Amino acid sequence: SHIMSEYVRMTDTERDQIDQDAKVFMRTCADAIHQLRTEAHKGVQSAQVKEHRTAVLDFIEDYLKRVCKLYSEQRAIRVKRVIDKKRL
Repeated sequence: SHIMSEYVRMTDTERDQIDQDAKVFMRTCADAIHQLRTEAHKGVQSAQVKEHRTAVLDFIEDYLKRVCKLYSEQRAIRVKRVIDKKRL
């Protein structure tokens, strides 16, 4: 109960800022993965190394997609709550 008494709710402005920062961060990560993908095979002659790098980048890209999906689901819940509040 002591912890709950110190709990402060986030403002809509703070939530909007987090949303904006999250979008920028996800876009930056996607761009970095794309850049890594274009540079991953430069100067590499081993097929095994190329295959490994491709697999690692595929894994990282898939992970980012799952994070983006989770973020979108959480954002949808927030939007739904705002709409429900306005209806009341």
